[in-house]
Amino acid sequence: MKKSGVNLLSLILVLVSMFSCKEQVSNEKSEMISTETEGGHPSLILTKKGVADIRAQLGSIPIFDNTLKEVQEEIDAEIELGIDTPTPKDYSGGYTHVRHKRNMIVLQKAGVLYQILDDEKYAKYVKDMLMQYEGMYKGLPKHPKTRSYARGKLFWQCLNDSNWLVYVSQAYDCVYNYLTEEERNKLETNLFKPFADYISIENPQFYNRVHNHSTWGNAAVGMIGLVMNDEELINRALYGIKDLEMDKTAKDDDGGYINKDGKAGFLANIEEPFSPDGYYNEGPYYQRYAMYPFLIFAEGLHNVRPDVKIFEYKEGVLLKSINALLNLSDADGDFFPLNDGQKGMSYYNSALVTAVDISYHFGGQDSGLLSIAKQQNKVLLDDSGLAVALGIKNEEETPFSKKSINLSDGPNGTQGGVGILRNEGMELVFKYAAQGSSHGHYDKLSYSLYENGDEVIQDYGLARFVNIEQKGGGNYLKENKTWAKQTIAHNTVTQNEISHFNGDFETGNKYHPDLNYFSSEHDNVQVVSAKDVHAYAGTEMLRTMAIIKDEDFEKPYVLDIMKVTSNKANQYDFPYYFLGQVLQTNFEYKIPATLKTLGNKNGYQHLFVEGSAKAQSDNSKLSWLNKGAFYTLTTVTTTADDLLFTRIGANDPYFNLRREAALLLRRKNVKNTTFVSAIEAHGSYSPVTESAVNSKSNIADLKVLLDTEDYTAIVITNVKGNSKLFITANINSGKDATHKLKINNENYEWSGSYYFK
Repeated sequence: MKKSGVNLLSLILVLVSMFSCKEQVSNEKSEMISTETEGGHPSLILTKKGVADIRAQLGSIPIFDNTLKEVQEEIDAEIELGIDTPTPKDYSGGYTHVRHKRNMIVLQKAGVLYQILDDEKYAKYVKDMLMQYEGMYKGLPKHPKTRSYARGKLFWQCLNDSNWLVYVSQAYDCVYNYLTEEERNKLETNLFKPFADYISIENPQFYNRVHNHSTWGNAAVGMIGLVMNDEELINRALYGIKDLEMDKTAKDDDGGYINKDGKAGFLANIEEPFSPDGYYNEGPYYQRYAMYPFLIFAEGLHNVRPDVKIFEYKEGVLLKSINALLNLSDADGDFFPLNDGQKGMSYYNSALVTAVDISYHFGGQDSGLLSIAKQQNKVLLDDSGLAVALGIKNEEETPFSKKSINLSDGPNGTQGGVGILRNEGMELVFKYAAQGSSHGHYDKLSYSLYENGDEVIQDYGLARFVNIEQKGGGNYLKENKTWAKQTIAHNTVTQNEISHFNGDFETGNKYHPDLNYFSSEHDNVQVVSAKDVHAYAGTEMLRTMAIIKDEDFEKPYVLDIMKVTSNKANQYDFPYYFLGQVLQTNFEYKIPATLKTLGNKNGYQHLFVEGSAKAQSDNSKLSWLNKGAFYTLTTVTTTADDLLFTRIGANDPYFNLRREAALLLRRKNVKNTTFVSAIEAHGSYSPVTESAVNSKSNIADLKVLLDTEDYTAIVITNVKGNSKLFITANINSGKDATHKLKINNENYEWSGSYYFK
């Protein structure tokens, strides 16, 4: 026994030595192609070592085993149905579009099954379908639908063609060694190389730019280039099409510039849209969409071209971006609908399974990511998915903690940002970001509010029914421009019924708000404050928003201070897009016999006026019920203020817009003004017990005590007569700044950005 132990120890030492030598050799050869890829495939996402490790663990890693079982059942059913590669003719949601989209996913999964299960039927299925596409593609014209600025062949736009090639390149890698050299030459000559050339060289307006579209294009060209070991395609992917002159004034279908700055390629698409904090300038909805090509191509580069050091690029921003994206979701995991964003998109999307697994595997194995992977209840069937599955099996997960966070915008983090305040289930999302490319909205200093994942004050999101053919072919509806992008559709100030920057993309793209301060150090008071001086010429807007936890209140409440300074008198409209059923107001309003629109352009044409009133006191109140919780808005008013109940849906004959309500505060013919409001969440209602608990507001009075260029002071008095004072520094707001202030013969001294007591 003793001798056996010695022999076992010797064997372990030999193996350790062998692996050490292998690692050293691998590092020495990392200047070009990874040694793992020499002599065979897979090498792109799955690796030869990864396949061996997966096979060794099968049957003992539940989340991986269950995912594999589901995928096998799915693909077996597809094989039974047979192969269909129909002649393209439809927009999104139509049969041919859906079938080709389905085929790309089926191909990728079948390739993975071949590698893991070593069952030839999956490889044959992939080969047969690829050969069918090869036979089709040689003579395939442009797609018959002409709406896109860059028409594809399999799909109506090159974007979807690129989606296809990103997935199919993975399938090709998995069956590469199964195919004969003649078969590979046939596929590469007649399908893959022409496909890559079409979406890049033949469509530079799509490919050679900084945009989520081109990110997909870059990844598609680069990934098939990695599988084919085609250095020209790899370089085209990384750096764009070289020496190409493009029209710098050309725009895409959404009004965004094609290539105004001349930047292109995968690396440029990492450099420009991402801030150092990992915020993606188009917003979380499109970041989620772009994360798949970003990360799947990055993983391929890491495995095949480690010399690029892609996960270290721009100080590791790709991995940072996953943490930022997860923080841009509510308590249920749904992404905040900033800019063009469909509500309900969440980190349960397959792209986020990819993001979480790759981030865990390549980003230091953050145990918090395991808890999200466990909620997703599936993993990638590759090396990174195996790492996550083993972490979950070993019970290494810890909760992923989403706290208050400030995410800068712009490539250098100097173009505004998004501040998220969180306290006991309340989440406030404050947007002071840049325009957000062609998917941006004209909504400077806007916000939305959530409680436990439910919207309280909503952002509308986009006007589109994605992949629902009956609604505009599943594409953006005209109401996205006439309503969703317009300022009045958001919870911010609209001046003189004109959207920020007059709704002009070129102007809006030049400017951004600036952070005044962000403070989340204290559990009881968290504040974000930012200023905009460009949305309206001659007008400055400074907005300060706080979530305050006060022992006299059941739940944290929101304090909102919007200070507007202008060089001329204006009309200011300030809406609150609340969700739920109106319970009570403290003002009398009139209901019109016939509904009329609030205006005739800039989004106003889509608002019906359902009720109108003059403010009748220093505080105007609205209480409503939503999803079993009570909410109250208290806003400081004068008797000159108008209060309007509005509802979305005017001039919308096809019911493309949701019929949702707002209370709009209108202030006319004033130069400088400050809007001050508080929003309380309180109580609950059970339809089962039919009991209402704490259904009334706890705020007795909201008062502006001082409002100067330097400071704004607000007093919040509750129904018990207890008062708290909040003072925000409008100018000298640094954390180390000291302040001395006298208000009504009372002296106040403090250090920092704000005072609360």
